[in-house]
Amino acid sequence: MIDIQTVFEIHQLKQKGMSVRSIAKTLCLTRKTVRKYLENPIQKRPVTCRKSKLDPFKDRIKHLIEQEPRVSSSVIQQRIETLGYKGSITIIRDYLQHIRPTNKQAFIRFESEPGKQMQIDWGHFGSLPYGDTKRKLYALAVIESYSRMIYVEFAHSQSQSVLHQCLLNAFIFFGGTSKEIVVDNMLTAVIERQGRLVRFNDAFLTFLMPFKIDPIACNPGAPHEKGKVENVIKYLRRNFWPLRTFTDLFDVNRQVRKWMDIVANVRVHQTTLKRPTERFKEVQLRPMPELLPDCRETETLKAYKDFAVRFDSNTYTVPPWAIGKQVTLKADREKVVIFYQYKTIAVHDRCWQRGQRIETPSHKEQVRKLQKKLWLNKDIAAFSSLGNEAITYLEALSQTRQPIKKNVLKLLSLKDDYGSASIIYALKKALLHNAIGADYIENILYQEMTPNKQHPPVRLKKEVLNNIRLPEPSLAEYDAYIIKRSKE
Repeated sequence: MIDIQTVFEIHQLKQKGMSVRSIAKTLCLTRKTVRKYLENPIQKRPVTCRKSKLDPFKDRIKHLIEQEPRVSSSVIQQRIETLGYKGSITIIRDYLQHIRPTNKQAFIRFESEPGKQMQIDWGHFGSLPYGDTKRKLYALAVIESYSRMIYVEFAHSQSQSVLHQCLLNAFIFFGGTSKEIVVDNMLTAVIERQGRLVRFNDAFLTFLMPFKIDPIACNPGAPHEKGKVENVIKYLRRNFWPLRTFTDLFDVNRQVRKWMDIVANVRVHQTTLKRPTERFKEVQLRPMPELLPDCRETETLKAYKDFAVRFDSNTYTVPPWAIGKQVTLKADREKVVIFYQYKTIAVHDRCWQRGQRIETPSHKEQVRKLQKKLWLNKDIAAFSSLGNEAITYLEALSQTRQPIKKNVLKLLSLKDDYGSASIIYALKKALLHNAIGADYIENILYQEMTPNKQHPPVRLKKEVLNNIRLPEPSLAEYDAYIIKRSKE
């Protein structure tokens, strides 16, 4: 077949009085072709019925579809390959589109009364990078069904507490609550379902109780029952998400809030033909309760020796006096607050990067002061007077976060038993092998040294006087003086 432009030229030349022979020569066509298109300008391409590799197996495929209408193309391929089929899966898929029975159901569109219903749903939006780690990103969409007013909040989790916090923020945004809230069968809302019998999540019901909202769960496989919020997720993907860059969770929520204010809630809705902000003026929501629930993530944690607690793959510092105590941590998307017996002891900006230590400078300064005070202790001062080895060993005890006072008392007791020279020898050997702790020193002395003969001192009535320890005197100055005198 020739193109329509050539056909047009054939007729144009004929109208100018040219013969068939001249037209054929001019357009490089055969005279037969020219006559054919002069008689009938519109020529249909002949339909040729090609044989398909699938033809011998079509009856078998129809039989399989009758048995199981939703059977996949890959399963059908497996079945007919045993009968000798050598083709690809593509022609099987094309054939199934023609013969598979369709079950398209018509739905009746319904409109809610003002303030009666809200619908909620989660959407997954990839992840956000934080340093060398990534956090999954989800969006909770909430829509007031009558006005189509929407609220969207992004989060890095779909946990129970995050769901509650996002819903609370949505209610605050709308300025009240609806009579009903429609959810799908997510575990944070629905625990179990048998037909029309629904068992809601206890924590979810507890959250809704002060707001006096009735939860409604969609039937499984029936997304049209919350079609309004389903369309919000699609609209969010199509209108907000493309061609944007984000630095962190705060930035995402800042941008989506601006998008709601200047785009989503002021556009003319294609169904209502009104702006959601205008239609929302007709809505009368239930007032918020006086006392709002605390929906922050809450955990009871132990403060470790590094004066910090572990939360969400990071460590957050507390005052050093809290070491060993059970504290309560409450976190939202921006702040981490730590309590001890209902009193706030630390507040940190939340870090979304993993493996980080978030410190408050005052906590570190308190630790330094405690360490300095510790070195002023009389027993520690007496032990450090043994020389550089003792000071180095004390620093090693501090770095390994062992109880310094307890170890020092035991080391001083060993000094009394074995003498200063023996204890210094044991300290040198322990440092050489990085054996930090009074038990190591005791073992070295027990194996290699002999205790001094004990001559107990006279016991005084005042016990405080019996526990006096004097630092080891340094004879270096006297040695230098004697050497100087001998030279003179």
